[in-house]
Amino acid sequence: MTELLTALGLSTDRLTALVAGLRARAETVATAESLTAGLVCGALTSIPGSSAVLRGGLVVYATDLKATLAGVDAALLAEHGAVHPSVAAQLAEGARDRCGATWGLGLTGVAGPDPQDGVAPGTVHLAVAGPNGTIVRTLTERGSRADVRAASVAAVLELLAERILPPMG
Repeated sequence: MTELLTALGLSTDRLTALVAGLRARAETVATAESLTAGLVCGALTSIPGSSAVLRGGLVVYATDLKATLAGVDAALLAEHGAVHPSVAAQLAEGARDRCGATWGLGLTGVAGPDPQDGVAPGTVHLAVAGPNGTIVRTLTERGSRADVRAASVAAVLELLAERILPPMG
């Protein structure tokens, strides 16, 4: 259970609390992942009891799949490319809608080493869509592809935790 979480630098206790919080609220989550290619779902399923809260995930690594599977507006993709805050928002909303979940998580970015569509490596847009709307965060991470992807997983799960769990401290 902890090997993936350790590799991603995630706290087992925090993720366990997140899953327990979702269970206590009878809420579910789904993902639409680009640069993380399923790592968020993998992290969640490392926690016993996650089957009660994880509806599923869409791996939309290819740009066209962001539109066809997750429902991202094709005109948005054509105008701004796949790495844009609005794309992250639509990925989260699409995951929530298409998987029938309470919460949707969307991630898009450039893990590197090369830029994509003029966007620098380490640029990541994350979104959480829920009953009260959608919130988007942009990260700029340094390091290897693995570092950027791990930071992205941790950040989107923490963004969800901020909506589910009481404040830490």
